[in-house]
Amino acid sequence: QVQLVESGGGLVQAGGSLRLSCAASGRTLSTHTMGWFRQAPGKEREFVAAIKWRGDNTYYADTAKGRFTISRDNAKNTVYLQMNSLKPEDTAVYYCADSRYIRVVVTTAEYDYWGQGTQVTVSS
Repeated sequence: QVQLVESGGGLVQAGGSLRLSCAASGRTLSTHTMGWFRQAPGKEREFVAAIKWRGDNTYYADTAKGRFTISRDNAKNTVYLQMNSLKPEDTAVYYCADSRYIRVVVTTAEYDYWGQGTQVTVSS
């Protein structure tokens, strides 16, 4: 069983930055792909970014490319999402997730454990 706890969300003006963290416990994450998803009110949960266990292979949704950076510190069992140049349309609850796969995966069905989410609100 894996427990994931996100932190770092908040209210920020458009153009600002936030860094989300996801701390894991219960099992080492070092061999699993980790991902970030988000869900805005009235919308489905969508993929944002994923990172393989070595951290040398990352993948981003088009909406995140060039603005967001996913990283991980396996020694700390923590995954990060650095978000820059934030836009109002980035407003959502952001979720960290742990996959059973070692390759990069992008659908919610391919992730087994989820955090409780952290709210990100970007004002215009």
